Amino acid sequence: MTKTMAEQTEQNLPQKKAFDPRFDKVHTWPHLVRAEFLCSLIVFVLMLIWSLFIDAPLEHPANPTKTPNPSKAPWYFLGLQEMLVYFDPWMAGVVLPSLIILGLMLIPFIDINPKGNGYYTFHERKFAVSTYSFGFLILWVLLMVVGVFLRGPGWNFFGPFTPWDIHKVVPLTNIDLNMLIAQKFGLDFLRDPTWAMIFGLGLIGAYYSIGVIYWIVKSKKSETLQQMGVVRYGITAFLFLTMAALPIKMILRWTFNVKYILVIKAIKFSI
Repeated sequence: MTKTMAEQTEQNLPQKKAFDPRFDKVHTWPHLVRAEFLCSLIVFVLMLIWSLFIDAPLEHPANPTKTPNPSKAPWYFLGLQEMLVYFDPWMAGVVLPSLIILGLMLIPFIDINPKGNGYYTFHERKFAVSTYSFGFLILWVLLMVVGVFLRGPGWNFFGPFTPWDIHKVVPLTNIDLNMLIAQKFGLDFLRDPTWAMIFGLGLIGAYYSIGVIYWIVKSKKSETLQQMGVVRYGITAFLFLTMAALPIKMILRWTFNVKYILVIKAIKFSI
């Protein structure tokens, strides 16, 4: 039986695949390029208006016999300079920046969640988006803003519209946490360097044990934790808790003038 011309034509045509919303694509031009162009125009206009009202922070030529007050690093390093208020130089200038770089390098290896590949939505990646946004916007961009606009002579804190008084003196009574506890609760044994070291190590150990406790409680119920495994989860928990330690230390300094949590005088080690 010979086939009709219509049947032969239908067989030669490519079969139409079932519609799958995952493969529904939008062309880069003009949709994405148009949105990017509009955003660049908005940013350009905002920067232009800002430049009309705020002068560039240009000073006199450098004079080796006169140190400016305040002496500030370039704006992109002011986040690190602000961290020096709350940590020792080795911690704020070496350890924490190294952990930031190491953590960013490890993200592709410890993040095994397939959701959001190629696109990122808060609904599917709540933890990842929230953690990165908090670390970048609050613990980096905000610290740079504070260093640029709110830190004046003597690295003292000034309000947005407060004149910078070079004669301002702020008496700080920073105190180590063990000494504060000893004064408040009469625990004089914490004044001893050995007990102070044990107290600080115990607090830090208890803080990082939060990650261990969370694994014990949630690992058998959470499919995500089971897929991560102990090693990936341990690295993620350590980096996350270390990041969260920065705002905790800042709050302790603002509220109780706490200088250090752990003090080991024998090797001059402080956190």
